[in-house]
Amino acid sequence: MESLDASAATPNWFDRHAPASVIIFRARRVGDMLCAVPALRALRWRLPDAHIALVGLPCAEQFVHRFAMLVDEFIPFPGHSEMPERPPAADAYPPFLESVRARHFDLALQLHGNGRIVNALVAQFGTVWQAGFDDDASARGASFLRYPAHGHEIHRLLALTTHLGATPRGDHLRFPLLDADARELARANLTLPPPGAPYVCLHPGARDAARCWPAERFAALGDALAAQGLQIVLIGSEAERPLTAAVSAAMCAPAFDAAAAISLGAMAQLMAGAALIVCNDIGTSHIACGLGLPSVVIFRASEMSRWAPLDPSRHRAVWDPLGVRAQAVLDEALDLLVSTSASSASA
Repeated sequence: MESLDASAATPNWFDRHAPASVIIFRARRVGDMLCAVPALRALRWRLPDAHIALVGLPCAEQFVHRFAMLVDEFIPFPGHSEMPERPPAADAYPPFLESVRARHFDLALQLHGNGRIVNALVAQFGTVWQAGFDDDASARGASFLRYPAHGHEIHRLLALTTHLGATPRGDHLRFPLLDADARELARANLTLPPPGAPYVCLHPGARDAARCWPAERFAALGDALAAQGLQIVLIGSEAERPLTAAVSAAMCAPAFDAAAAISLGAMAQLMAGAALIVCNDIGTSHIACGLGLPSVVIFRASEMSRWAPLDPSRHRAVWDPLGVRAQAVLDEALDLLVSTSASSASA
């Protein structure tokens, strides 16, 4: 006689409750938001008809627009005095809270972190139910889970949605490109490699300078890849133009400097044609994963086990806190170029 899986027969939280509306709190930057995509995917599959809103930093509005299949609405978070993610707009907080409470959401889902600060904030949303991470999850009830101390950020977030009853639909990332991305890139009128020329994108910048691999290392890497017959495209924001200019000036080979005041979507459109991406541990690495592009990600000051790409066959992570492992980065880049080229040829 076939045995029954007792755990599968036990009703989970979503079996016992059917929220018609969910307000999610995750006030993170776009790169960190991309790590929430698998959890949001699982949630949407479990609650296909629910209205799902995201409370996040202003930069996350473009995330919601891009992932409209997962999230229905964006609500800007005005900041809070105990949270460092953005300077608080004190006058904006009371009307923000009032407008959220007036919506009468069924479930508030805290996907921000361990909850030590934000759970009290999310509790003010006035929802019927609250769920999320909490250090004392056993005291909070079945809708809470202790924040995992180890593991990848994607899997930490999936642990919560799985706990609630939303079966994972994979841990892979996606970064959908929109027609508007191609139009914006064309309007930017950047000087780029000629059509059909193979190129690699190097992104030497980071919001936190401690994460930046030295500019001279990026320059030497660019020269080594140019010697392989590849065009070098330096990417970044307009604020990073001094850095990309420094890399370009230190190179012997010519480089296309494409750092500009364009959106992440337009930059992703540019990245999409590259044979390889090399960057610091920043949102660009998650975009590369979402686009399925081979990448080498250099870690200097952040937790590699939490943020490195999950697929080591297509993405390589290099730990280099002293900024001296230039040969290791080059070796990984060359190996990826050979392996992905062989895969494409056999496909």
